Amino acid sequence: MKIKTDITLRVYVAYAVLFVFAFAIVFRIWQVQFVQGAKWSKMADSLSTKFVNVEAVRGSIYSEDGSLIATSMPEYEVRMDVNADPITDDLFKEKVDSLSLRLSLLFKDRSKDEYNRALKMARSEGQRYFLVQRKVDFNQLKTLKSFPIFNMGRYKGGLIVLQKNKRILPFKLLASRTIGYYVEKQKPVGLEGAYNEYIAGKTGKRLMQRIAGGVWMPVNDDVEIAPVDGSDIISTLNVNIQDVAQNALQKQLIAQNASSGTVILMEVATGEIRAIANLQRVAPQQYEEKYNVAVGSATEPGSTFKLASFLVALEDNKFSLDDTIDVSKGYCVYRNRIMKDSHLIKDKRVTMKNVFEQSSNVGTSLAITRAYKNNPEKFVEGLERLGLGHRMGIQIPGEARPMFKHPGDKGWSGTTLPWLSIGYEQTITPLQTLTLYNAVANNGTMVAPKFVKEIKYLGKTIEKFDTKVLVERIASESTIQKAHELLEAVVQNGSGKVLNTSVFPIAGKTGTAQIADGKLGYRVKRYQASFCGYFPANNPKYSMIVVINEPTNQLYYGGAVAAPVFKEVADKVYATQLEIHPGVEKQYVLNVREVPLAKAGYRTETEFIYNKLNVSYSENTKGNWVQTAQHDNSVEVNEKNVSEKAVPNVVGMGLKDAIYILENAGLRTVARGCGKVVGQSMTAGTPIVKGRTIGLELR
Repeated sequence: MKIKTDITLRVYVAYAVLFVFAFAIVFRIWQVQFVQGAKWSKMADSLSTKFVNVEAVRGSIYSEDGSLIATSMPEYEVRMDVNADPITDDLFKEKVDSLSLRLSLLFKDRSKDEYNRALKMARSEGQRYFLVQRKVDFNQLKTLKSFPIFNMGRYKGGLIVLQKNKRILPFKLLASRTIGYYVEKQKPVGLEGAYNEYIAGKTGKRLMQRIAGGVWMPVNDDVEIAPVDGSDIISTLNVNIQDVAQNALQKQLIAQNASSGTVILMEVATGEIRAIANLQRVAPQQYEEKYNVAVGSATEPGSTFKLASFLVALEDNKFSLDDTIDVSKGYCVYRNRIMKDSHLIKDKRVTMKNVFEQSSNVGTSLAITRAYKNNPEKFVEGLERLGLGHRMGIQIPGEARPMFKHPGDKGWSGTTLPWLSIGYEQTITPLQTLTLYNAVANNGTMVAPKFVKEIKYLGKTIEKFDTKVLVERIASESTIQKAHELLEAVVQNGSGKVLNTSVFPIAGKTGTAQIADGKLGYRVKRYQASFCGYFPANNPKYSMIVVINEPTNQLYYGGAVAAPVFKEVADKVYATQLEIHPGVEKQYVLNVREVPLAKAGYRTETEFIYNKLNVSYSENTKGNWVQTAQHDNSVEVNEKNVSEKAVPNVVGMGLKDAIYILENAGLRTVARGCGKVVGQSMTAGTPIVKGRTIGLELR
């Protein structure tokens, strides 16, 4: 009886365990199906299909004269669905040899046999996304589409094309750091970085499917959400002036075996930067743009800062230009620290004007120290009144913070004021120094440096940048006039006499600063030579600064090293700018014809106008597009060949007809001027790249 009970109990226990196990399975199935169903369904979908971003075509960057200085070129990745259904075994065997040969001849990276084996292996393995070639340009893609099998199209021939965009700089190194770049999770650089929000456009979406081998391929030929192309940036740079500035700087850097150099050219009234070159030595006699020193590097400026010291003291009536001071010793001592002049001034006493034009450290420091020794804070406040001591908030990132000490700051001592007055114990960038000199040239109004004029989308202005005034007036009119007098005297009689040979007057100041070398301080002799000024001095149009670091071929003074670069750039700019030549005005010659010639355009519209005006004309074509020419006392209407398969020739047309033709061909247009088209940025007859921008010049 006991045995029977034990057996029955064991059966019940077994049934109970099985029941609990079965219940747990059913409960889990119910939970997965109904409670967590949405989650697992979404995960399954994500493992087989997903959306990926499709980058938009970045907007282009133009110079102020309409030249293209940064743009995006399409680049393609070509793949093949080797096992597409329309590609039968017979078709593949028949065409694979000729396809392999054509691929080998086009790309020249593998032999015909290597392509043949790769294609056959891909087909035998069932590949649906075989990589044919990366970095294929438009012309290669166009040729490739005519190859056997591929000429059957996307679905029948298995051709899969993915477009990517490659950023190019048509002028290579010209202003490359100012143009800059944008890389995610890195600090933005230049115009590309600062205006990425506009240039980048909006990304699209493409549905991708995972296939065998974990490879993702597009589900459809077209993207599901099309990207929106970026806007174009119109910069203030001038390509021709930039080229002149960069070449002049590089030539002098090589001649002086210097470590680096900077040139900035600014338009006085607007603050627009016409050229900005930054070159660093990368190998003997070889220089490249590695860092935007003009914007991002703040150093002790040396004697170019004496202008600020004189402006403050003159504005505070601490001395006049005719006051005299004794500099005959050539040195002075402040708290056991000796300050020297670079050259001995023979006269025992000289005027403050002579002190400035001869760039006397002794005279400047003595005058400022005597004037402000009891109230140095007033001198520092005067510097801040000039707009110094803080960032200007320019349009590109990376502006360094300038610095000078205040009384009471750590490090302020009895030697700070005299050394501050001659450009030491402080830091400032070349662009910030230039902005001060530009304010003097601009009769006291300090404007911010400007790098971008406007932003355009599809040729339409969406944002325009006006000149930004930083300080309405840095000093009184009388002080500014005295500053003009001082800066002109430097070139006429002082340390900048090398510039006095130009056919137009130049005003400016030389600078020679000894560069501190870390813990070694000034014991190692390293120098920075500079010249900052403006031209023509009697009616300033441009201001400019030249800075050359660590010249090693014996010369290191600003007048000998930096001033020649200033002169070369200024001379070439002056020679090409008719509006700054006194007494020279542009002359226009009226071309008188006996019969009116119409712009090239649509034939029926041209005929309509001549019929309405009762102008006699002879017609030599029935084509849609025509151009006119004079024949005796009548008009000759001839055919104008407008290609549909290449970039059309629209020279001679009105803007309306030109835009109609070009945009029907898939090009974007940007026009400048008015009248008829006299030039186009793309050569007629070259292959059309859909979405590219073509510039038109009208006169």
